[in-house]
Amino acid sequence: MIKKRIHSAVVISLAALLFMMVCITPTIASGASGLNWTQLSPASSPPARSYPSMAFDPISRQVVLFGGYNGSYLNDTWTFDGATWTQVKTSIAPPVRTNASMAFDRVTLKLVLFGGYNGHVDLGDTWLWDGAKSTWTQVIASKSPKAVTGPMLFTDPLNGRVDDFGGFDGNFYQLKTYQWTGTTWRELNPAGSAYARSIAVCATDAATKATVMFGGLADVNPNNTWTWNGTTWTQQNPSLQPSDRYGSPGVYDPRLKRVIVFGGGQGGGDINDTWAWNGSQWAQQFPSTSPPAREGYGMAFDGAIGHIVIFGGEAGSTIFGDTWELDPE
Repeated sequence: MIKKRIHSAVVISLAALLFMMVCITPTIASGASGLNWTQLSPASSPPARSYPSMAFDPISRQVVLFGGYNGSYLNDTWTFDGATWTQVKTSIAPPVRTNASMAFDRVTLKLVLFGGYNGHVDLGDTWLWDGAKSTWTQVIASKSPKAVTGPMLFTDPLNGRVDDFGGFDGNFYQLKTYQWTGTTWRELNPAGSAYARSIAVCATDAATKATVMFGGLADVNPNNTWTWNGTTWTQQNPSLQPSDRYGSPGVYDPRLKRVIVFGGGQGGGDINDTWAWNGSQWAQQFPSTSPPAREGYGMAFDGAIGHIVIFGGEAGSTIFGDTWELDPE
């Protein structure tokens, strides 16, 4: 139930997905245990939703969640302090949307929100969240990526800026890489580029100073792993990979020194496995408990409590409003 615009992407990608389902048999790693997903019981929570934007804001030391879809397209803002969710009423906010992306810019010290879908059109506007003031500000950029749903935003491993890759514009998957300068977007021209895609696993590995990207939706088989070092994209050849998936964002956990991936969609259904990227290899993890299978959830490493947190998502006709954290056992 990936809302309307991404449904189009699923149809376009169906041939590639069917090819992968027939021709690729996922291998299960003899992976690690020692991790556990625990459901939290915050005193208050956002309404259930899928495909919200979610990221940790180091300035306020809170997880910020924006928008999503629950039968209506949303534009509410919530923060999580490690114990409870609080709705933040702002005088100005981005318009309603689902499947936008958000990441922290270490230079300007603000969260950058870009893209999404509002039920009618793909979006190409840029908004900044100021955690010190709890305010949203729109920036009218002189140059911008195409309006897309499902772009991947991430903190650049080289200079701490926010980079943008890919997305789906309603007709084509994108493969250009942009960087936020603080006032506008600058198109980068790397020597090598990853294949076009949207809603892929994408997170910056602070230990190796490289962003890893995997899976997603695409016209061409997206069952591949790429890394971005701030200058170029390089395809990796790990001996083992997760089964292909979309709608599972991925987050770096500095305690584990791993990028953690949970669940996602696979065209024919949703999954709830957990994987870790160590900078060169993928390994499946085997937590003693896991959230129900889902795609399109929000995910962030909560630096205030030192745990990865996920919220919401969807599986079929079910839209979730639960909060989980990943703990060492």
